[in-house]
Amino acid sequence: MSYTFLDSGDEQKLEQFGEYTLIRPSPQALWKPSHPELWKKADATFKRGKPWKGLPKSWEITYKTLRFKIVPTDFGHLGLFPEHGTHWHWMETKLPNPSSILNLFAYSGGATLYLAKQGHTLCHLDAAKGMIDWARENAALNNLDKAPIRWIVDDAIKFLKREIKRGKTYDALLLDPPSFGRGSQGQVFKIERDLPLLLSLCKQVLIPKPHFILLTCHTPGLTPKVLHTLLQQTFPSLHIDSGEMLLPLPSGCYARGTS
Repeated sequence: MSYTFLDSGDEQKLEQFGEYTLIRPSPQALWKPSHPELWKKADATFKRGKPWKGLPKSWEITYKTLRFKIVPTDFGHLGLFPEHGTHWHWMETKLPNPSSILNLFAYSGGATLYLAKQGHTLCHLDAAKGMIDWARENAALNNLDKAPIRWIVDDAIKFLKREIKRGKTYDALLLDPPSFGRGSQGQVFKIERDLPLLLSLCKQVLIPKPHFILLTCHTPGLTPKVLHTLLQQTFPSLHIDSGEMLLPLPSGCYARGTS
């Protein structure tokens, strides 16, 4: 079974992850639910500060031809951001085969595995070892454990500075920085402070005409216009479009550019 967005309202969203229907917070959903009868059938509701009830520790689903391990975490995430999947085909159409792609803040591997399955080489970085382990489990579920993926546990800014010194370059870039993060050695990342520096460093590890750059975030206040302007100033030669990621519920923003 796969993923289905069912409804939203009353500052919540109703989604089906495989055989389980779940209610999670969604502060922007200020309207009333369109299908209130569906909510009565939910298997579990996430409430901040409280553990999930009535769910197994993990299960598997299929999403856009890939298998994913779903885990109900104590902060409400499940190991898959379906809104990112709206970009996967777009990335595929921008890449000649084979291409080398850098994926920063790469989480549990959705985009990495989708692109690896198309024959591309990936560098997959996340500051949390647990997320890298989870992504590698997902790779194994899809028979991609032998794919050309470089798995890196590191602080993104420190890693980029080392790659610059090594003269390493990539053909394309995707990054989904958090609002706030802490690296493996206690480094603190704050998106409002660090995103301009991060993009500047990324520019130095990309080929002169990158196939694409995809910047996404879920930080309130960082609108499509903000991301568009940051990307345009750092990469003035790129053709850039921006907008909201929709499920159809607004679920973060993006700016993406191509040469």
